Amino acid sequence: MAGFINYVQESYNELKNHVTWTPLAEAQRLMVVVAVFSIIFSLAVWGVDSVFSNVIKLYFEKVVGA
Repeated sequence: MAGFINYVQESYNELKNHVTWTPLAEAQRLMVVVAVFSIIFSLAVWGVDSVFSNVIKLYFEKVVGA
């Protein structure tokens, strides 16, 4: 148990004194960039999925006759 407490204390000390944190304004800007990219990427994946879904549906209707 003493090893775990020592680990937590050293981790806290490392985070508090030795880590360089990104300024809040830059972190917020980067979060917006990631959110916008994620939305655009998800819309692109949805579009490709819709196209492939329709192609497969047409294949089974016209070629296979199901």
